[in-house]
Amino acid sequence: MLLAIDAGNTNVVVAIHDGVEWRGRWRIATRADRTSDEYAVWLLTLMQHVGLKTLDVDRCVIGTVVPAALYNLRRLCRDWFDCEPLIARSILDWGFKIKVDQPQEVGADRLLNALAAHYHYKGPLIVIDFGTATTFDVVDEEGSYLGGVIAPGINLSIEALHRAAARLPRIGIGRPQSAIGRNTVSAMQSGIFWGYVGMIEGIVTRIRNEAEFASMKVVGTGGLAPLLAEGTTMIERIDTDITLEGLRLLAARNPAPISSRETE
Repeated sequence: MLLAIDAGNTNVVVAIHDGVEWRGRWRIATRADRTSDEYAVWLLTLMQHVGLKTLDVDRCVIGTVVPAALYNLRRLCRDWFDCEPLIARSILDWGFKIKVDQPQEVGADRLLNALAAHYHYKGPLIVIDFGTATTFDVVDEEGSYLGGVIAPGINLSIEALHRAAARLPRIGIGRPQSAIGRNTVSAMQSGIFWGYVGMIEGIVTRIRNEAEFASMKVVGTGGLAPLLAEGTTMIERIDTDITLEGLRLLAARNPAPISSRETE
């Protein structure tokens, strides 16, 4: 079985695939100083709950945009699953060209999203990931990664409003009943929700015009994708597992790394 680890700025998502389906998906807050043993206590308990053991795992793959978290995640794979993990990097075999100025600077999550989106939905397409940052990634008809857009995430914007304006409260995101807010909270919710819907529609339109493809599908991922899709027809599909799928596909394309212990 494959242990896939997607370490983002906000959460680390861990999942196990048995070759046919995902057997479990678990989430924990990202913390760079969390030790491999702490991860293991958390993960092994959850695995036991669904009838899985460490010996069931024979491959590990990690995608992370938090370099400081990599050491302990790698130790988790080595010490508790006896696997040398494959680390998602631009130098691996992705099956497509990375057509940007500095491929090594592209976040692993963005390449993983591009890989899985093209595999499942074919190109040309745009993947919008509503995470800590809101990213738009562009894939052509051959699956090549063309670049994209990075904007502040919704929760970052909400927190910035609260911190920078003394009288504005911290709010939760939700679809407002109307664009015109009748009080401070509803006005803020309207600005956040419809502001991001407007950003989605504006950026997708500009990308489509600039890329000059006859048509481009739009796939949304991330926890807030279903909510924002309610406000626009631009997002055609929602796929919350797309980054994990990218990890699975990347592991299938690349050989397992040789463990340092095997070379000693």
